[in-house]
Amino acid sequence: MSQIILGLDPGTATIGYGVIVADKADVKHIAHGCIITSKTETMPTRLNQIAKELRILLRKFQPDLVAIEQLYFAKNVTTAMTVAQARGVLIQTVANLNIPVEHYTPLQVKQALTGYGKADKTQMQKMVKALLGLADIPKPDDAADALAVAVTCAASSKLASLSKEL
Repeated sequence: MSQIILGLDPGTATIGYGVIVADKADVKHIAHGCIITSKTETMPTRLNQIAKELRILLRKFQPDLVAIEQLYFAKNVTTAMTVAQARGVLIQTVANLNIPVEHYTPLQVKQALTGYGKADKTQMQKMVKALLGLADIPKPDDAADALAVAVTCAASSKLASLSKEL
């Protein structure tokens, strides 16, 4: 049985999204892109725009599962707080539609795609391109990151279903 997975890379100015279809044997690219908000708008306006545009994506692609990257900020607390607000809006918007949500750390995504937790952005992008059979590396970076999260979710779901069979 195949499932549609929407991967999200949270942000406030740019939220990457990637949509794939996964079955037991394969993952295929459906779409990718970004939700963009203006830095000149107030935070409430930006968060509202994120929710509206995500609802449009959810209606369009009707995912069975949504995978969202967890945040990791070692230094910039202000950025972490605003991105956390946007991530909360993403989670709430998905939850309102009763779609299951999975969360993956950057380390989990890197390990799932490359087998190496310290893989750099270029390695990750090349793996997304290869795993999804794309002609080019997905652009912008936020969309490539979102596709990586979706592929990680597909791999994790596959492993979970295999363990149930044992």
